[in-house]
Order: sequence, then C-alpha cells, then structure tokens
Amino acid sequence: MSLIFAVVNQKGGVGKTTTTVSLGAALAARGQRTLLIDADPQANATTALGQKQGESGGLYEALVDERPIENAIVGTGVIGLWLVPTTPNLAGAEVELVSSMAREFRMKRILDPLRERFDIILIDCPPSLGLLTVNALSAADEVIIPVQCEYLALEGLGHLSQTLRLVQANLNPRLKIRGIVLTMFDGRTNLAKQVEDEVRKHFTNTFHSVIPRSVRLSEAPSHGTPIQLYDPRSPGAIAYEELADELLAQLRAPARAAGT
Repeated sequence: MSLIFAVVNQKGGVGKTTTTVSLGAALAARGQRTLLIDADPQANATTALGQKQGESGGLYEALVDERPIENAIVGTGVIGLWLVPTTPNLAGAEVELVSSMAREFRMKRILDPLRERFDIILIDCPPSLGLLTVNALSAADEVIIPVQCEYLALEGLGHLSQTLRLVQANLNPRLKIRGIVLTMFDGRTNLAKQVEDEVRKHFTNTFHSVIPRSVRLSEAPSHGTPIQLYDPRSPGAIAYEELADELLAQLRAPARAAGT
C-alpha cells in the first residue's frame, strides 16, 4: 500500500511546487515509484516537469467529468517519476463541484485505485484552503508543509493547523502531519535563524533538512526539469536529496510516527 502526501500551504511563494517536484524526483531516484498530482490551477508543477499546459485533460477531466485518471498519467524526464498534469481550467472545478454529492471526496475516489501502482503519491496543492485543497487533504494519508523562513510564515502556520484539525475531525481522521520543511533559508540573516528556532520550538516534527535560498532552484522550472537534472551538485539539489533520505528513513522506522 502506497502513501499519499499532500504538500500544502495556503500562503503562496513558499516553495511548495519546488518542494513537490524536487522531492518527487529525489524519491524516484531512490527507487520509489512516484506519482505527482498537479492540483494547482496555475499548473506550475506541470510546467516544471516539461509538460505543456493544454486546454483540456489531466486532473480537471478526472475530477469534474469523472474520466479515468489512468489516462491522464504521463511520464517525465526522471525515471520512476510520473505526472498527472493540469490546466488553468482546473480553477473552474471549485465552482463546478459545489453541487456534487460528496464533493470533498472526489480526489480520494480517483487516487485510491492508483495506490497499487505507486509507492508514493505527492499532491501539489493550490495556495489556498478552498475545495481543491480540501479534496487533497481528504485523499491524503499525511501532510508535508513547506514554510518560508520569514516572519509572516509563522502566522500562516497557525491558520493552516486549524484547518487541518477541522479536516481531521470532519473528513479524514487518519490525516497526519508528517513534517514541516523549512525553505528559502538564508543563513546570513538573523531573521531566518529566528524563524527556524520558532518553528522547531512549536512543531517538533520539523524536518532536520533545510532548503536554502537558491538561484539554481528558481531557474530549474524554466527549463522544464527538476533541480536534480538541472544542477545536481547545487546546494538546493543536495538539500532535497537529504530531505528524501530523511523522509524515507522516517517511513522505515515505525517508532518515529508522524505528528497529529
């Protein structure tokens, strides 16, 4: 049985898509059959993996038109990493699903059959707490939260934690927080270190691996490739390799359970 992770933060610009794509590539390189679901209408993960944004297909048709999601899966330039792309049309799903029965569980219904084919499924969520994100949280087993090392990130974490508790109570009692990933860390500033200390103080399941602020990480999506292929020796690539190793080590050690 595979695990489904929702990579979520309602705040934009925190490295969420970069984390989903880079972590997915690193996990695939470690022999994990990995599927990335682009659930963000901005389709940044789709572009970052070298796929063109079409006018139809992908996650939208699986969610709204209930077409087989297997038909939407495409390969990537990374061996062992597959993608369900999306299009800007996905933005309309928030409205089109409002009147649907069990609308919060549409994504769960289409992803559960894929568990037999993949070891790890990563959902790149939109920067909001709308119906698409709620669908992802209802489908997921665990949550990974990228947090930018800036002051306002701490306030956003409080709101997100409250939303996760509501989802646990009403939609998905098995949902757990696997960990928080500190991103865009600039070790030259006192603020970044203070934010790191505060996050670790309040969230003991923060990953040890820290993602540095990196120009190469920012450049990789424009080339349609993960950082591991764009510049495998860069600090950003090494940091995501370490994050993948840490995540797999946790999953193989039952005593180190995810937080709630």
